[in-house]
Amino acid sequence: MKKLTQIALVAVLVFAAAATASAQKFGYVNSAEILSELPEMKAAESNLEGLQKQLQKRGQAMVQTFEADYLALQQKVQEGTLAPKQQQEEAAKLEARQKEIGDFEQQMVKDLQDKRAELLEPIYKSVNEAIAAVAKEKGFLFIFDQQVLLYGEESADVSSDVKAKLGL
Repeated sequence: MKKLTQIALVAVLVFAAAATASAQKFGYVNSAEILSELPEMKAAESNLEGLQKQLQKRGQAMVQTFEADYLALQQKVQEGTLAPKQQQEEAAKLEARQKEIGDFEQQMVKDLQDKRAELLEPIYKSVNEAIAAVAKEKGFLFIFDQQVLLYGEESADVSSDVKAKLGL
């Protein structure tokens, strides 16, 4: 009798677990596609591209000036118009400018990363809010990104609902 009760209890637990698992709804979105269609994303990418070109232009100008000054110093050394002490001073100046160029390049990368984060954060936030709203409206427990999904039924794709929520 005790064994029959245990078997019945296990059966009830298995049935309850199966019912709970089948009641959960899972969906997925193609976030890359959604982001690529957003006008805000295109504007942010254009803004970043403009900033990058501007910074690269400044960096190239610095490098060109450095190269010209280096060649001028080389020529003066070959002609013998500089004393050894002057050569050392000019070389030290060039080394300092070379360091400035390296610092500028590092700062350029940081500035671009900061600007990217500043521009993209509100976009990502709005997309995440739209995904959360669709999940709540449709009763989804989880929404995954299609890029990490190994298998998904077409009916579980809520990308079009998220696009509609974003006005696309």
